[in-house]
This record gives sequence, C-alpha cells and structure tokens, in this order.
Amino acid sequence: MSATMSTPRAADVPAGTAPSPAIDASAVTLAHGRQVALRDVTLRIPTAATTALIGPNGAGKSTLLHAFAGLLAPTTGAVVVGGQRMAEARHRIAYVLQSTAVAEHLPVTVREVVTMGRYAHRGPVGRLRPTDRARIDEAIERLELGGLERRHLGELSGGQRQRVFVAQGLAQDADVLLLDEPVAGLDIASRQRILAVVAEETAAGRAVVVSTHDLADAAAADHVVLLGGRVVAAGPPATVLTRDHLAAAYGARLLRLDDGLLLLDEGSHHPH
Repeated sequence: MSATMSTPRAADVPAGTAPSPAIDASAVTLAHGRQVALRDVTLRIPTAATTALIGPNGAGKSTLLHAFAGLLAPTTGAVVVGGQRMAEARHRIAYVLQSTAVAEHLPVTVREVVTMGRYAHRGPVGRLRPTDRARIDEAIERLELGGLERRHLGELSGGQRQRVFVAQGLAQDADVLLLDEPVAGLDIASRQRILAVVAEETAAGRAVVVSTHDLADAAAADHVVLLGGRVVAAGPPATVLTRDHLAAAYGARLLRLDDGLLLLDEGSHHPH
C-alpha cells in the first residue's frame, strides 16, 4: 500500500529538473551546552530517498536528527527544510524515537499513541476529522497493528512498541520522516515490516533519514552520511563506505574485513 500524497513529490518534478533537497544544512555546528557534538556540517538530504546516518557511538547521529527535527538549534549555520526555515517547517517533519526511550508503563493504548501523530494538524484537544481518522487507520494497517489497537504499551513486545511509534510517525503525513535506530534489536517480523514501510515512503516521494549502527543497512540505503564528530563523507553507499572513510570515522574500533564489508565493534549502545 502506498501512502496518500498531500504535497508534490519527486515524480511531479518536470523532466530534466533536479528535485530540491528535502533538508539543506549549511555550515551547521551543534552543541550540547559547551560541548560541541558536530562541527561545520554542510549536507543536502535528498527527497524520495532513504538516507542512512552511520558512525560510532558519540559520532553525532542522534544530535543531527534532533537538529533536523527542530529540537536542537544550531550554534552556527542554518537548517532549511523544503526551502523553509525550521521555525516554519516543523509540521513537515515526523521524528520517531526508539521505543526504548519511551516509558512502557504509560497508560495509553496503541490507537491513542498513533492518534497523537495528528496533533500537529489538530492540536491535542482538536476534534478529529474523517481525514485524520483515515490517516490513523492507514498507519495502523500498514504496521500490522490492527488486532492490538486497544492494548496498552506495557502489554506489547519491543518490536510491537517500535511499530506503534513508527505508525505514529506515519500518521503525521509529513514530508520528512526521521527514524532513530528503528530496527535495532527487533524481531525479524517487526524489522521487515518497518523496512518495508521505509521503502514505501521513499517510493511515495518522501525523504526518510535513518540512524543505524548496521553497516549492511547503511549499504542498502540510497544515500549515506558517515559521521565522526563531523561529516566524514556523504553520498552513495559505494563512495562513502570505503575502508579509508570508515577508518577515519571509527579509528581503532575498525576490526577486520569480511566478505567485502568492514565489521565494526560498537560495544553497548549509549545515547549520542
């Protein structure tokens, strides 16, 4: 099933005309207090494509997602979304955190969580319209959550919870979908369903940005950004995921070559 399209997509761009980037970051520096996390980031995130953010722990992946979502203001430079400054463009972005970052004991049902995705359009106390309910129903169906709508988050498996939050992101019907390690540690069924939805979103002309620690997932993306406190390389996977670039990003954490892919020792996952 393809998503309902509410804005012009890549397919609507006249032949011979390159589509505008979904996100344009220019000379951006990002910091947490006095600690600089990413310096001098200049990037163009393509529309109608999946972009993978990859790099070691502390490389700045989640920091960059926060900036793309408008949750972290750059100390220098600017982030532009679809030609608009962030203050005007937040409604065009859906940001899905890992379900592990959300309290499992929250007394909310699956449908209530997905419904929150429409708050950007109606507000938390606004009356839902038929179009809102259609978006919610579609998101639930696409993530195969139909039999779980009345269940509470605490009753779900980790994979089911993650699918709920991806469904919430889809319900926003945004032009840009940001996903923070959406399939890390999930069961095979949940992983496959989420990756299928990502493919559907890019086919519908949306930009999807996914942070990952998995080199194979990054290699399967349309566009890759390799981070290491800066942008080490950005572009097609074949030109970014080279031995030299990975060595520059990972340093001593680069282990060995196996079947043409460099295996990386990430250790335990920490917030970054």
